[in-house]
Parts: sequence; C-alpha cells; structure tokens
Amino acid sequence: MSQEKTKAMIAEVFSDIAEGVKSGSFGKKVKIGLTILGSEHGIEEMVNAAELAASKYKDFNIVLIGSKVETDLELIEVENAEEGHKLMTSMLEKGEIQGCVTQHFDFPIGVSTVGKVVTPARGKEMILATTTGTASLNRVEGMVMNAISGLAVAKSNGIKNPKIGILNIEGARQVERILKDLKDGGYEIDFAESLRADGGCVLRGNDLLFGTPDVMVCDSLTGNIMVKMLSSFSTGGSYETVGAGYGPGVGKDYDKLINIVSRASGAPLIAEAIKYCADCAKGNVLDVARDEFKKAKKSGLDGLIQKLLDKQKPAAAEEEVKMPPKKVVTFSIAGVDILDLEDACKALWKKDIYSESGMGCTGPVILVNEADGEKAIEALKEAEFIQG
Repeated sequence: MSQEKTKAMIAEVFSDIAEGVKSGSFGKKVKIGLTILGSEHGIEEMVNAAELAASKYKDFNIVLIGSKVETDLELIEVENAEEGHKLMTSMLEKGEIQGCVTQHFDFPIGVSTVGKVVTPARGKEMILATTTGTASLNRVEGMVMNAISGLAVAKSNGIKNPKIGILNIEGARQVERILKDLKDGGYEIDFAESLRADGGCVLRGNDLLFGTPDVMVCDSLTGNIMVKMLSSFSTGGSYETVGAGYGPGVGKDYDKLINIVSRASGAPLIAEAIKYCADCAKGNVLDVARDEFKKAKKSGLDGLIQKLLDKQKPAAAEEEVKMPPKKVVTFSIAGVDILDLEDACKALWKKDIYSESGMGCTGPVILVNEADGEKAIEALKEAEFIQG
C-alpha cells in the first residue's frame, strides 16, 4: 500500500472518530425499524429492501417488524399491520429503535413529512417539504411551517447552509413575504434563485426538475403528487424506484422519528428510505427541528402568522369599493399571490387607479395603465401585496 493511501485511511479513521465523539454516538450504531406488512408488492419486497440496505450501508442496524420470514436480519413477529404500528411506537418510545420506516401512518395535525427525491435533469437529491401530513389547516401557514421543517431536515442531513425555494403554487407569494420578513427578524435562511431568466425564489416546474434549491417548499398534497411522479415515472406509476420516499414526520414538538414510504414503493426506494431515516436519526432531526422552530419564533414567526390570519378573516361587512373609469391596461405587475388578486385590485381602486387581474405564464398579475404603473407598484407595496 502506498504512503498516500495509508495517510488517507488514517485520516478517514480519525475523521470517523471525531464525528462519533461530536454526535455522541461513537462506538454504537443507530437501529432502524422497518414494518414489512401492507406493501402492494408483498412482504418479500420489503425484506429485499432491508437486505439491500444492509448490504450497501454498514453504519446502522435494521430490525424488521412483521410476520415470520426467512432472513438473517433481526425480526420481531406481529400478526398484522396495526399491531406492527403499535409495536413500532412502543419501541420508539423506549429507545429500542431510533427511527422506523413504515407505510400509511396517521400523523397529528401539525406534523408533515419531508421527502427526498432525485431530480431527473441532473440526478441531484432535493428535499421536498412536504409530502404527506398537514402542518396546519391554513394553507399559507402550513407552507411556512413546511419551510422550517425542510430546513431542519436538510441541516440534520449535513447541508450546512441549505438554500430554500418555494414552488410557484397558490399561496407561494404570501409564503415568500413571511419567510423574508422572518429573515429580516433574524432567522437564518438562504433563498435559492430560479434558473429561469426572471429569477427569484418562487420557483417554476423547470427548477423542480433541475433541482435548483436544496429544499423545495410546497403544500403536502402537491408534494405528494411530485414525489410519486419523480419516484415512479419510468415504471408507469405502479412501482416507485427512485429517491428516498416521503420522509420523516416533522413538527415543532413531535418526538418520534417515523419515515414514510408508499405501499407502491419498491425495494430500491425503500432501501434508500431506511438510509434516509438512519441519517435523520444520527443527525438528531427532531432536536434540530425543535431548535429551528424556537429560532423562528424568536424572530417573530407567531406575529407574522397572526397577521396573516387576521388579514384572512372575513370582514363583518365588506366595504364597497367603486371601480374607477376603465383604461387600457398594458402594464403588468407580478408578485401578487393568486389568493390576494381581488383584494389587491380593490386596494388600487381605493387609490383611484384602475386595475384588472390577469394570469401570465409565470403566475398571477395585476394589470394597470402604463401611466399608472409606478404609482400602482408603490400602492401595492404599501398595502403589503408585493415585496417592498
């Protein structure tokens, strides 16, 4: 063996020791559970996934929870999937396992799962926040919470300064405003920049395929569709092969590391989901999430959410606003959320600026006369419909 290779091996050993001391896990491996009942592809597929993960990765142990099968892996027998979930929960609470991968688990409101996909344009891993569960019954609040959860997962998985992007869906502009106000309040957050010419952190479908951000924020229903599409596009949808599944359930006070896969997930994806769960366990993702939510609260999160909710409350008697005389509208103003279009137009009418709502190729727009363009922009900034 050459002197260079020997030095490299010694350096790697010392690096592993240092990392173990830092994380407090030196000398022991995390143990990750896998419930094997309930897959549309059968128990053998689940066992194959665990054995594949065990052969590829040596830095964690796996225990199977399910009916009796032939395997060299540790197995705890249960009668059915419901019993498996009960045992999984008990083992997590007792610390017998540090995380578990399972299917179709009901999280409480306030908890949603942070998935990990492989984007097709560059084969880049990207965190998708979120994919199942519900962080809040309010769409915009939920997406803001998803952003914080996504950052926590990214950091626990070794991304020191994750860049965040917001998928261009309903509510995206409101989420952008709140996150930027949160940053102004002291919360550390870096925004990705779209690869498209118009830039910005509200990202298009192209950015989703390319993997522009480290963390892509969306609502969980959209995220669920995206993770299914990206994981099973090449198989026609019946067998998910690519990525690491729907990820860990994260909330500001949630205390169990449970990663989700679909009943349509195949062995290659489930093996990566087990690895993803182990990485989250070693990175203390639930502690990181708790810390991130505390930092966000200190930076004004509660006040920003309350301001959002107050704004969305229906008025006791809606003020009638008279529309100014019509003008030719050729000046477009982007950046207003689709949920705010009607109110934004009325805000301009109050200023005696004629406006109409429209939809451009990049999203919703407000249309005004060229002569009123700058005045309209200032009015919308003042009313907080667009960024100042």
